[in-house]
Amino acid sequence: VRLVESGGKFAQVGGSLTLSCAASGDTLDDYAIAWFRQAPGKEREGVSCLSTSGKEYADSVKGRFTIAVNDAWNTMFLQMNGLKPEDTAVYDCAAVTEGEYNDCLEADYMDYWGKGTMVTVSS
Repeated sequence: VRLVESGGKFAQVGGSLTLSCAASGDTLDDYAIAWFRQAPGKEREGVSCLSTSGKEYADSVKGRFTIAVNDAWNTMFLQMNGLKPEDTAVYDCAAVTEGEYNDCLEADYMDYWGKGTMVTVSS
């Protein structure tokens, strides 16, 4: 499956942004899907994932971010509300075949990656 992110841009503190990740070559219904981010000078962080086990979120984004997928299972989204400067990062979407991972917020388990989209949050 090929993944392409979009929607990253400058946003104000407290604002909202929705990232999209379009899948081609396959639909996402046989995969666990996830969003990761990497801020400058920091390790990559699992942000949120959606699998047959449900939705998971990093503590840093709980209550502010929401992961979703469209009815056709060919586009995934990350709705981000209450943005903070520390949300500034390159955001990547990723996928792994359902059942072939232990932790869907762990990057090492992901098999498919997009190229990333930059989110910058400032006041």
